[in-house]
Amino acid sequence: MANLKARFEQAVADSKKLPEKPDNATLLQIYSLYKQATEGDVEGKRPGFTDMVGRAKWDAWNGQKGKDAATAMQEYVDLIESLK
Repeated sequence: MANLKARFEQAVADSKKLPEKPDNATLLQIYSLYKQATEGDVEGKRPGFTDMVGRAKWDAWNGQKGKDAATAMQEYVDLIESLK
């Protein structure tokens, strides 16, 4: 797990300097995997219709519900590697 955590932290750093900005769907996937890996399942109420960005982020994160941190970290690392 320590090796995975180090690779995850490196992928987080790498995500900030990708050659080109990913599309919105990919950005939501990056966000949701990061949140699931670092905080676990989403909590709280789904944002209302007026907060479209918050709602999209909440929905993406909620889609990761039940995924353990190690799996989310590995998927995050794999996704960032595929974008390099």
